[in-house]
Amino acid sequence: MCTAATYCNGDFYFGRNLDYEFSYGEHVTITPRNYPIRLHGGALDRHYAMIGMAHIQNDYPLYYDAVNEKGLCIAGLNFVGNAVYPPVTQGVASVPQYALIPWLLGTCATVAEARNALARVVVDNTPFAPELPCAQLHWLVADRSGCIVVEATADGLHVYDDPVGVLTNNPPFPMQLFSLNNCVNVSAKPPVNRFSALPLDTYSRGMGGIGLPGDLSSQSRFVRAAFTKLNSVSGDSEGESVSQFFHILGSVEQQRGCCEVEPGAYEYTIYTSCCNAARGIYYYTTYDNHQITAVDLHRAELEGEALSTWPLVTGEQI
Repeated sequence: MCTAATYCNGDFYFGRNLDYEFSYGEHVTITPRNYPIRLHGGALDRHYAMIGMAHIQNDYPLYYDAVNEKGLCIAGLNFVGNAVYPPVTQGVASVPQYALIPWLLGTCATVAEARNALARVVVDNTPFAPELPCAQLHWLVADRSGCIVVEATADGLHVYDDPVGVLTNNPPFPMQLFSLNNCVNVSAKPPVNRFSALPLDTYSRGMGGIGLPGDLSSQSRFVRAAFTKLNSVSGDSEGESVSQFFHILGSVEQQRGCCEVEPGAYEYTIYTSCCNAARGIYYYTTYDNHQITAVDLHRAELEGEALSTWPLVTGEQI
């Protein structure tokens, strides 16, 4: 499954782990301002430029996560069993599920604008192609002012404030957020003996974290990523901030062999991304390459009509 997070440390950072059992051949992709974004009834021909990770199908970017030139960020995460998209209905404004990320990033500069745009539409079940049915997703949308979660379920499209700035997969976001109540006593500080008058002592560092879940379920990853992010401390240089962000998501990365999804197939962290939303720099690592690679949005021709793509560096750089 996946984990997405935000981090404000001088600049604003946004990124995610993509956890799955195989890759679709994704590329770091820049969509310039004049590339036509497919929508119902035509195309959005002029919009904000964006950079992110995408699978390219028929010269169209199917983004997993991205940030636009204004600093608005979005990541889509699996939401299997809960995501429900209605069919296109005459008289109801809707956006195809596959176009939600480029549509929001192309037309909205802030989370507030994204919230207003989402209030006017539904996310419909139009597939990108017959061989590519709609993925069951929910989305983390953020800028340095705040963060929302977008979920399309059987009872409609919901937009939730996310005070934690973290999202994983199932259950629905209100249940993820509620689960933090179970860890009210977890702390980065040494524990205080509240058990009884017995003379109980700490016998190891880190015992304040007892009760923090360590398994790979999405609910546990949400709690662990939230704890790590909210207690994170780093210097405020670009290098220190980027390094710390990768360590935050490293707390919930998945190693191949620990999560079997079917005989011989294992979920693992295919890539981890970190984008400096203010500067438009997209950093990433892959499972077999721990060296950070960066692609700068502003190095591309943003007034063009053609996508710019970079295959991932997947071999370990030693």
